[in-house]
Amino acid sequence: MERVQANGEVFGQQQAEAALLSDQEKDMLQDTWAVVFQNSEAAGVAVLTRLFVKFPSSKKYFKDFQHMEDPEEMAQSTQFRKHAVRVINGINTLVENIHDATKVASVLKLVAKAHALRHKVDPVYFKIIGGVILEVLLEAFPDTFHPAEVQGAWSKLMGVLYTHVTRVYAELGWV
Repeated sequence: MERVQANGEVFGQQQAEAALLSDQEKDMLQDTWAVVFQNSEAAGVAVLTRLFVKFPSSKKYFKDFQHMEDPEEMAQSTQFRKHAVRVINGINTLVENIHDATKVASVLKLVAKAHALRHKVDPVYFKIIGGVILEVLLEAFPDTFHPAEVQGAWSKLMGVLYTHVTRVYAELGWV
């Protein structure tokens, strides 16, 4: 569903969802993310390790490390670490552009298409990894992520991510 803004520009559903985050929440996301991004590799490794330990079925999408059971072995793998950094860099792109709903929608569309068409990842894993990201951020950075309003903003962002991704999957005939 699209709406027309006062200036005559079309304001689509995707932009509306990103707009659900207030400017204050968007600023909060950027401020709290800065702490995480300083430790991007460690944060990414923690997220992927948690994902694979709690949801081992998610490893089937990663031929380079799907056979790994030991979290320490995962953390030592070059391929694992590279993918962990890619995940964090993807989140960084979202957070950096959080004030630009069109850019957020564009980035998420690219991510969704790649994961649907090239990697054949079930879209439920975007919901799962969103929850894992929230868990890891709260545990690894308790002083930064403990306030309820910070957790609420991050939950909203993960909801925006999942909504955008599943919409693209639906457009591609997945859902």
